[in-house]
Amino acid sequence: MCGIVAYVGEREALPILLAGLQRLEYRGYDSAGIALVPESTGGRAAPAEGEHRLLVRKRAGRLRGLRELVEQTVTQTPGVRYGTGIGHTRWATHGPPTDANAHPHTDCTGQIAVVHNGILENAVRLREELAARGHRFLSETDTEVVAHLLEEELAASGGQVTKKAWLAMLQKLEGSFAMAAVDARHPGRIWLARYSSPLIVAPGADGWLAASDIPALLPYTRKVFICGDREAVCLQRREANFFTFRGEPIQKVVHQIGWRAEQAEKRGYTDFMIKEIHEEPAIVERLSERYAPAGQVELPLMWPPSWWEQRRQGWLIASGTAAHAGWVAKRWLERIAGLPLEADVASEFRYRDPLFRPEDWALVISQSGETADTLAGLRYCRQHGVPTLALVNVVGSSIARETDQVVYTDAGPEIAVASTKAYTAQLVVLYLLASYVAKVRGRGQVSTEGLAALPRLPEQLADVLAREQELERVAQQLAEVEHVFYIGRGVDQALAAEGALKLKEISYIHAEAYAAGELKHGPLALIGRGTPVIAVLTEPNLVVKTLGNVQEVKARGAWVAAIGMEEYQSQARAAGVDTWFGLPELPRDLRPMLAATPLQLLAYHVARLRGSDVDRPRNLAKSVTVE
Repeated sequence: MCGIVAYVGEREALPILLAGLQRLEYRGYDSAGIALVPESTGGRAAPAEGEHRLLVRKRAGRLRGLRELVEQTVTQTPGVRYGTGIGHTRWATHGPPTDANAHPHTDCTGQIAVVHNGILENAVRLREELAARGHRFLSETDTEVVAHLLEEELAASGGQVTKKAWLAMLQKLEGSFAMAAVDARHPGRIWLARYSSPLIVAPGADGWLAASDIPALLPYTRKVFICGDREAVCLQRREANFFTFRGEPIQKVVHQIGWRAEQAEKRGYTDFMIKEIHEEPAIVERLSERYAPAGQVELPLMWPPSWWEQRRQGWLIASGTAAHAGWVAKRWLERIAGLPLEADVASEFRYRDPLFRPEDWALVISQSGETADTLAGLRYCRQHGVPTLALVNVVGSSIARETDQVVYTDAGPEIAVASTKAYTAQLVVLYLLASYVAKVRGRGQVSTEGLAALPRLPEQLADVLAREQELERVAQQLAEVEHVFYIGRGVDQALAAEGALKLKEISYIHAEAYAAGELKHGPLALIGRGTPVIAVLTEPNLVVKTLGNVQEVKARGAWVAAIGMEEYQSQARAAGVDTWFGLPELPRDLRPMLAATPLQLLAYHVARLRGSDVDRPRNLAKSVTVE
């Protein structure tokens, strides 16, 4: 969540910062701001009002307001160059989204500016101590304490940000942070630090850049340096110096990014979300060719077959959509591979005192690779000697670097907050993982049919997308309601949970998912005339059971839409389903990947009809990097 962009170089910083912030909008934010360091050009001195004082502009709301504000100010200061700057999009944690609470935050002199992602857990104490020493605070944020701490370190070190002063300030912080700071008295220099919140640094053609996420940098470079925990950086126009929080120099390894700039653009689509849904056939095809050529699973796993034979139980660690993908994987691993998987949401996992055994392992799933609760769960497992396997989408992310083994889902940059193509990619890789484990555990015949049919899946997904108008008509029935129920059994219960999540997060309709057999244990009390119920029907041995539950809600006046395999249509109609969306025939194991797409499309079109911002839903962020 939130976003940081920083630039120091030969070009004007403002256009680069604004463009970078625009590309980080998907992370979620409610205010934005920029701090620029003035320099004289052409032999002219900077105006008195800008001399040794930063140009700081910030605005609650969307970037349009900030852009107009800062561009107007810059045009009024001719002869001043701004080649160094930092920018930030804020997602409110401490204090509401206001101009005053927006980043950057400055010290008492107005010469130092700081932007920060994360949460400082000792901010209240630090604020009280600083206020007692005469510092004036202008916001309610935790971040502002950093500017004042740095101000004090500068006073003690002769008025210049140095490596020693920067590190001394960092030692006083507790919590999570990725931050950047500039000093108006020293143009051409940016100070950075990272602990438990993502930060990347990259060389450009004419300077250095830093950001919270890769898309902000794609137009300028494909080579990035990934900052690790307790690492700091001093950026200058022609060099970047990396060092630990203890001051030790670091030799960083460059990472080559395969993503292209156009992958982070809409390319003619109305929204990123619909673009990303339509990318799913190509992603499935790419993953099939990469990890299952000629129907043989070839995942980059270093553990030998004998290791998998010795496993007795796995632990799922994931949040949100990734957790729903893991719930499907639980069914696959247990039925196909005969390997139990204990499923839990990451925010609860390490607080339940899990009873680990020597033969256990952990499956960690995250699109961003930076999800705070998931990363904490991974670290908890490693502290207790439990081997970890991670599925992530972002190369070089924290989870990818800290796990024992990693498999990339290769979905490309996902910009919309609501995950779609990344979820489908996770399902594909998880199915291949289950098939691989089944083979090495002597149960390979269980997954043969699904592997043989996998090359057909992209074409069938394209067929579903070609029938998008059918789902638009269903969406019209839901656009004005305030409550929707999703039901399913087995794998379909996990799909129902993901369908309900998509609907609630982008349309703001209250949506709940239930195991269909649990309706009679309470939820039926909420079913009345016209109550919408979405039934998912892909599990061959459970369809009759679920349709029995459909009849229960129909008897109480519900309006039922069903998504399922075409072979079940006549049974569904007999059970009283009001509207039907059929799926082409596929083996049982591949059906969740096919059924996910219409659930995503349905949520998308309901949200569009209600006028929601589908790419940036309120109160949500793309990458949740705080607990």
